[in-house]
Amino acid sequence: MMGKRKFDDDEIVDILREHQAGTTVAEVCRRHGVSEPTFYRWQSAQLRTVGFDAKRIRALEQENQKLKKLLAEAMLTAATLSEMLEKTSR
Repeated sequence: MMGKRKFDDDEIVDILREHQAGTTVAEVCRRHGVSEPTFYRWQSAQLRTVGFDAKRIRALEQENQKLKKLLAEAMLTAATLSEMLEKTSR
């Protein structure tokens, strides 16, 4: 059974950003009361998440392009049908 987490995800990200801003790992760990192995575990998990997010974003962008193309084709078809209907109703 896992214990209660001391920090939520947003707090962990803030702690990691502190280090990215130039504070040493030792200082960040001391200030927040976490061990260096914990810090490095968080950092490693964050890097894995960033890689996953980048892949997901790329996949969503590709899907978005396909959907835009389908929408443009559907709008063109609708416009063509509308023109044909106008001509036949005259």
